[in-house]
Formats: sequence, C-alpha cells, structure tokens
Amino acid sequence: MPQNDFKNHDHNHCVQDAIAAAEAKCTAENLRLTPVRRRVLELLLEGHRALGAYDILKQLQAENLGSQPPIAYRALQFLTTHGFVHRIERLNAYVACVFSDSNHQPTFMICRECDSVAEAGAHPVKESLDHAAETMGFTPEHMMIEVEGLCPVCVEAQA
Repeated sequence: MPQNDFKNHDHNHCVQDAIAAAEAKCTAENLRLTPVRRRVLELLLEGHRALGAYDILKQLQAENLGSQPPIAYRALQFLTTHGFVHRIERLNAYVACVFSDSNHQPTFMICRECDSVAEAGAHPVKESLDHAAETMGFTPEHMMIEVEGLCPVCVEAQA
C-alpha cells in the first residue's frame, strides 16, 4: 500500500512514480499537465511536506514561472480537482497525493512540531462513517481525516 509513513524511502523513485502516474492520467483523460502544474506537483512531492500557496508562488517566481497569485492558485485548483493534490485544512496548505488511485479517502497524519504530513488510506474509518451516515439517512459527499501528533523524528528529538 503506497504511503508516506515518515520512514526513509527512495525519494527520487517516489517522485518519478508520482509524476509518471500524473502524466499517464492526464494523457488518458485528455488533461493538460502544463509546465507550471507539473512544477507545482514536483514542489509538493519533493519533501512530502505541505506547502501554502504563497510558498509555492515564491518558488515559481524564483524559477521565472510566474509571479501573480492566480498562477499558483490555478495550478493548485487543477491538481486538487484531478486528485493529484489534497488541501490540508489544519495547515491551510497543500500536499501531493501519494496514491495513484484517485478514488480513495485520505487520512493525514500531521506532525504538530515540524508540519510533515503522511497520507494513509481511511478504508476502515470510512466504512464506520458510511455506516453511521446510512443509519442517520445522511449521504456523505467528501471525507478527509486529519490527525495531529508527532512524527518519529520529532518524538526522538523530544526524548
């Protein structure tokens, strides 16, 4: 099961796989992964960290890819709409999706010290929530779970 679980991994391979999956999906669905959209996705993949739109814009400016906020927001909107990126409400920031299957319900583990983010599937939790919603006659349309705590690096640093 693909996930960023705060452990060391072959990061270059991880980024390459995610970009390849995005390119394949764009080709299959006749979507345009423009240079700016691709670079925003790469920026979010580079550190498995959530970034705010203005952090992304600063990097785009430094690389001469645009200097106006709509550049970053439009790229983020495209990437979010098509499942390449998720918005982390708690951080008011964005993180690259680590699952190539866009039809999933994410659970985010957010470190309260360093703001690193790991994504895992929410299948067991989703089943419980779906059951509760059905019992109440409620129809869920969107679910994202955010869990705050400490990553292994920050736990070790506090020890």
